[in-house]
Amino acid sequence: MDIALIYDPQATVFDLAMVDGDLATDAGLMTATILSLFTDRRALDDDALPDDTGDRRGWWADAYNDRPFGSRLWLLHREKELDDVLRRANEYTEEALGWMVEDGVAAAIEVEAEHLRRGTLLIRAAIIRGDGSVLERNYEYVWRNAA
Repeated sequence: MDIALIYDPQATVFDLAMVDGDLATDAGLMTATILSLFTDRRALDDDALPDDTGDRRGWWADAYNDRPFGSRLWLLHREKELDDVLRRANEYTEEALGWMVEDGVAAAIEVEAEHLRRGTLLIRAAIIRGDGSVLERNYEYVWRNAA
């Protein structure tokens, strides 16, 4: 069980969910999906970084884990709106949510990325559970376009 996060698409922010003044909990996959997609996964050695800092980011505890956590969507931060960016967004999203299939939490993951508007990527993520039920959500990933 996780502390529940909520996503406000109008403000494109996440926040802790509250119920009657207390933190809400999430026994489903909503919070796990949000954390998987919007926590920065460490860049691979051959990934091009979006700035000159040399910061490969990532969660500090990944140094002790066999499987890194989060997504590499942050690498798209300054990308132009090209088909290759959509391909990479799909790849990064599948990579971030892949642990659900590996751990048996989901039978399959289906993702699709598209350019929603200038500087905004729409990510559709469908998590298909073993019983056939589907958790499907849309997330907007906003970045500063370098074009």
